Parts: sequence; structure tokens; C-alpha cells
Amino acid sequence: MSLLDSGGMPPGERPASSEPAPAPNAAPKLGDTIILIPTRNTVLFPGAVLPISVGRKSSIQAAQEAARAGLPVGLVLQRKPDADEPGLAELHEVGTAATVLRYVATPDGAHHLVCHGLQRFRIRGLLPNLPYLVARIEPLPEPEAAELMSSESQARLLLLKQRAMEVLRLLPEPPAELVTLVQQAQSVALLADTIATLLDIEPPEKQALLELTDFVKRVDRVLEILSHRAEVLRISRDIQSQTQKTIEGRSREAILREQLRTIERELGEDTGGRETMDKLEQMLAEAKLPEEADTHASRELKRLRQMPAGSTEASMLQTYLEWLAELPWSKTSESAIDIAAARRILDEDHYGLPKIKRRILEYLAVQKLRPAGRSPILCFVGPPGVGKTSLGQSIARATGRKFVRVSLGGTHDEAEIRGHRRTYVGALPGNILQGLKKAGTRNPVMMLDEIDKLGHGIQGDPASALLEVLDPEQNNTFRDNYLGVPFDLSAVMFIATANVLDAIPGPLRDRMEVIQLSGYTEEEKFEIAHRYLIRRQREANGLGEAQVEITDPALREIIHYYTREAGVRNLEREIATTLRSVSMRIAEGQEQAVRIDAQDIAGILGARRFESESAMRTSVPGVVTGLAWTPVGGDILFIEATRVPGNGRLILTGQLGDVMKESAQAAFTLLRSRAGTLGVSEETLAKSDIHVHVPAGAIPKDGPSAGVAMFMALASLATDRRARPDVAMTGEISLRGLVLPVGGIKEKVIAAARAGITQVLLPARNRHDLDDIPAEVQAKITFTWLETVDEAIAAALEEKGKPGVP
Repeated sequence: MSLLDSGGMPPGERPASSEPAPAPNAAPKLGDTIILIPTRNTVLFPGAVLPISVGRKSSIQAAQEAARAGLPVGLVLQRKPDADEPGLAELHEVGTAATVLRYVATPDGAHHLVCHGLQRFRIRGLLPNLPYLVARIEPLPEPEAAELMSSESQARLLLLKQRAMEVLRLLPEPPAELVTLVQQAQSVALLADTIATLLDIEPPEKQALLELTDFVKRVDRVLEILSHRAEVLRISRDIQSQTQKTIEGRSREAILREQLRTIERELGEDTGGRETMDKLEQMLAEAKLPEEADTHASRELKRLRQMPAGSTEASMLQTYLEWLAELPWSKTSESAIDIAAARRILDEDHYGLPKIKRRILEYLAVQKLRPAGRSPILCFVGPPGVGKTSLGQSIARATGRKFVRVSLGGTHDEAEIRGHRRTYVGALPGNILQGLKKAGTRNPVMMLDEIDKLGHGIQGDPASALLEVLDPEQNNTFRDNYLGVPFDLSAVMFIATANVLDAIPGPLRDRMEVIQLSGYTEEEKFEIAHRYLIRRQREANGLGEAQVEITDPALREIIHYYTREAGVRNLEREIATTLRSVSMRIAEGQEQAVRIDAQDIAGILGARRFESESAMRTSVPGVVTGLAWTPVGGDILFIEATRVPGNGRLILTGQLGDVMKESAQAAFTLLRSRAGTLGVSEETLAKSDIHVHVPAGAIPKDGPSAGVAMFMALASLATDRRARPDVAMTGEISLRGLVLPVGGIKEKVIAAARAGITQVLLPARNRHDLDDIPAEVQAKITFTWLETVDEAIAAALEEKGKPGVP
């Protein structure tokens, strides 16, 4: 336990308790008012020097004003530390006026003060309408010199020094400056305040000491706390001494045991160590190590035989040799690839995904025809819940191989891939070799899950460590730091998964063949729920097929009004919730069999969570519907524009990224360049400010694909022509008015169909993406292909004053 209270400290500062206090004549005079800085857990006493960190905007302003004008500040403890804007009721009445000795603003935005306590004061009220707290105060008197020189005060000073020195002697390495300060103290009140600053007690206890205006009572209380602290330190020292004796006794016991083993070996009675060595040698022989690894293992085994059995190094070496023996150097699964069976398994486990299944079957066909060939590394990229991990399990099932999953999300240490060197205590191989040991074969299907969420820390870059693992030309000699010998990974079928492709480092992405998985349509979700989810959740909740039935309208109600996702995880959760309600009714004996229809869903799952976005649309000019891509699928967004008197400025809100802001600026410039063609007065634009807003302002948005929607919102506003309510659009624009291609067309169109949109405006150069859109979605939507923004105006805007039919 320490006497010192840690407290905040600016970088590069010495501990504030060891800094000499400034000369008394340097302190500013204390008046009737003072600038207040509330503190959450710091109490400053008169005569002490303490670093204070400030973070609130009002506190920073107060500190800057005090430092600039050379004014004292009042440090007051808050009654509730979590109060962000404390008022008079949240502050203690008594605080300490202090001189700002130093003000430091660090590059990371932190602000620190080094304050010297001057005098106690009591708050009488707060001055209103100021950017920071300013209080009317009453300075509290400090003891007179005559009181401090009395015999009683001198006796207390002597006792206080003795108790403080007793505590300091019990500390391991007390600061020399603190010892000198205690020994040379002349004022008992000042010494008591200084010790109170340094005491390791809770802020409320310190505040209680600060509020003791009677210095005799304050000194007595400090003496009481010091006595308690000395007793605690004394007991702690005794416990440590006893612990040290115990450790020394165990060391002596270990030495004696080692001597006993030596005597047993001399007498020929040591059989346990020899049996262990023989067993290790047999395990290494059965593992059929490659020549280099076998030579290395033999050498290490010979070293182990010569070591004392109880030494720490012998235990570590034995663990290392056991790892060498247990790794699957030569064990393989019987991988009989049957393409027809693989197709059947993929169809059983997954609905739809025709292109994905065809690529997997091609992959397996090449493996069958050329088993020794170096296969590419597949990387499944798509939103959560679309079946990336289960596809890997299906591949393992189709090929008859073991399946092992290595989670890479949040991995920030290179050693988690390559392993730790044996010089570290508790070292182990990396996750790759640990996965192989778990699988028990050298040719499993190894899924590297969430490869886009690799971290990067001071321990190295795990993404760089994966470069060798995922390179078919190099991974046959993968060297783990723990093993120290090469291991052949070429027989492993690596499959990676990711939600976002851009988050994967370029060199790592270059080593993999990316297979994109898009979100499911409502019809696909309906089929997946029918074929897989209901059956799985029925079994998980202990229900038989005859005990529960979820009708098709009920299932469509759940899909459309209770989930809004690219995958099916939330859909499965809602089905599970529905079936749990049935399980409860059957378990209570209320029902024998339950039929869930559409009108029953609200009673089980509550009110509808999602309504059709068409309800948000309006026929006011300046509002259009855009399409957006997100990591969890497509979505629609609304672009709103309005005009107010001004001077031609463009105002953007909605937490837009830099690229999206540039798109809005380009759309505004394009509108002004075509003002005459659109019949808009340039004078009107020059005397107006245009405000463009994208709702859901708490969600960051970025990308160029909203360019067409931005321009159409501005054009609709400028021409006073309403946008058709069932038309949505996407595309990037140029200053020449061209519509440029964008990505995520499939996800955006699926989102449009889900929202009830019947016509979608797309860039003409994205026409090839039409093949990726499911047929049932294409049947619901009319596509208009844009070369220029003029075509968008003709397709999306109604005639002025005459609502049209989309």
C-alpha cells in the first residue's frame, strides 16, 4: 500500500507533490468571486501542488481564462462524479483557491493544470449567464502564527512528523523529496494539509478533511488516518515476509527432491523418467516426421535425457516434443470427392446461390482430377447471416474432410498466427497449427473466419503473417516460431470469410479468389425458412412436427415486418421466439397442437417493427428516393432539399462523408450550369441557400453513388416538380451531366423491391449487373438505364402541377 495518491499528470511532468511551492508573494489576491473548476475525484489542499486534468468544454474555457489573466481558480469536488454539467446543488460548499503554475495542452487534445493551493473558501452562490462557472465566495480563515507557535501546536507538529516518518519507513522506496519536506516542516497546519493531499484515501474523505476549518481537529484526523495506514503497512510487510519464507521453503524442498532423484539414479531406482523418455521416442517415431523435423526432434530428445527431470527447462522441452509428436505430419483424411454427392449436399444445406455452388463444384472437380495441384484459396465475402461459415462446413462434408474453424476477429498479435518462440514462458504454436492438431489430419478444411477484422498492434501485423499461410507457392514450408521446423500446409483446404472486402489488406486479398455472397430476397428467405429454419428451431425447442404449424402468411408477416437484414439470422431468432411461445403453451397443458397464422404474430412478437418505406415518401418537391449499399445489404435512403433566403450557399447535413459531400457539390454546380435549360433563374439561386439533408443523421454515409439522387432532389426543388413516389435511383454524376457506373447493384435493387419501388433508374454502364438480380425481383421492377441526368429528369419528375403515374 502506498501513502501517495496517484492523480492525473501531464506528460513529462514530475510528480506534483515533489515540486517546490512558489513564493508567497507570487500568489494572486483572493477576492469575492472566483472562477470555478469542478473536479470529479481530486481534492486540493492549501499549500499543496497538484496536477489537474480538465476535459469539459466549460472547464477548459475557465482554465484558459485563469491562465491568461493570471487569476486564481477555485477547485471544488463534485458530489456526483458522473455529473457532466454540475450546478450549485451538485458541488460541495467548500473548495480551495489555487494559483495556476503551469497550463499544458497536449497534441492529443488533453488539457492539464499544475495548481498550487492557496486558501479554503465557501461558495455563496453562482453568477449567471457565463460560459463557465464563476462563484461568489467567502474566504475561510487560516490559523494565525501565534496559534501555530503554541506549545500544543508544536507538540502536534512533532507527533505528525513522527507518524509520517513511520509510514514513509514502511514504504519500499519513499521519495527523498517527501522525506525532506516532512522533516523540515515548520507549520503543523501546512504539513497536515500536505499529507492530506498525498494520502491514498477516497475523495469524500479528503473533502471531509478540507471542510474541517478547525485546524486542531484537522490535524487530529490526519494523525488518526496515518496511524491506521501505518498499521496496514505493518501487517502487509509481515504477510510479505511470511510469503517469502514459504517460497524459500518450497525452493529448499525442490532442491532436496532433486537430490533425492540423483540418489535414486545412482542406485538404479529411477524408472519414471526413463519411461517418459521411451514413450516420447515412440510417439515421435509413430508421427513419421519429415527428415529435418526428425533430426531436430532426435537432438532435442537427447538433450532432454541429459537434463534433471525436475528442472523448468526439462518440462518446457518435454511439452515441445509432445507437440511435435501430436501434430498430424502424415495423417490424412480419406478425401473421396464425388461431384454428384457434393452437389446434393450443397443443395440440402443451402437454398439458391447457383453461382456460388457452381464455383465450389468447379473447385472440387479440379481437386479430384489433380489432387497434387495447388488449389486457390477461396474467400466468401458477404453480409452477416448469408451462410458463409455453413458453406465451409458443407464443403468439408462433401469432401469427407475434417472441418476446423479459426476465428481471426480481433486478432492483433502476429504470434497468434506464427506462434511464440520457446524462450517465452507458456509459449504455444499459433492458431493454424493448433487447428491442425485439433483436426487430427494434415488435409482438413480450415475456415479462417472474419479475416477482414484482423487487428494491428505493437506485437506485429497478423495479416502479414497470413501471407505465407495463404500462398500455395510458399505454405508447403510454413515455419511456426514455436516449432522452429517447417510444416507442410499445402494439403489444407483454406477458406476465408469476410463481411467487407475493402477491409482486407491488398497483398492478402491478392492471394485469395473472392466469391461474393449477396443478401437474400424475401422469396429466398421464405424458402430458407421453410426448408431449414423452422425445422431446426422446432427441434431446438422440443416440438414435434404435428405439434406446431406456422402458415405461409405468418412466415411472410415475420419476414416483411419483423426483420430487415441481408441474411437470415434475425429471421431465425424471430422464428425461435415464436416457437418458444408454443413450447410454453404446450408444456403448461393449454394446447396439444398450435397453428400460428398471420394475425397471431403481433401477439407473440409485439407490434410490427418495420413499415414499408413508401409511407415515408412525400409528394413535396425536393424529395427523392436513393439507393445505398451497406455491409449488411442494400437499403433505400431519402434525399431532401429545401430553399431558404441566403446568398447561394449549399448546406449539407446528415453525417455525410467527404465523397458524398463532393457528390452534392458536383450536383449543385451541375444544376447551376443547367439553370437556363431547366427554366430556373440564376438570380433566384444566387439569392437562396440550398439545404440538402439525408435523414438518419446518426448513421455515417459516404460514397459517390448518391450523385444522381442529389441532383434530382435539387432539380425537383428548383423546378418545383415532384419526384415520382415509386421511383428510386443510384449512380455517380460528372460535371458534364454523365451518369457513371456504381457498385452493389444487386443489393440496391433487392432493397428497392423490398420497399415497394416499381421503377429503378440505373447507370447504363451497369446493364451487365442485371444478370445477377434474381428473376422474381426483375419481374417486380421496371429498369431505366441512364446515360445522362437529362434522362433521369424525364423519367423521375412529374410535370409541374400535374401528378403523373409512375
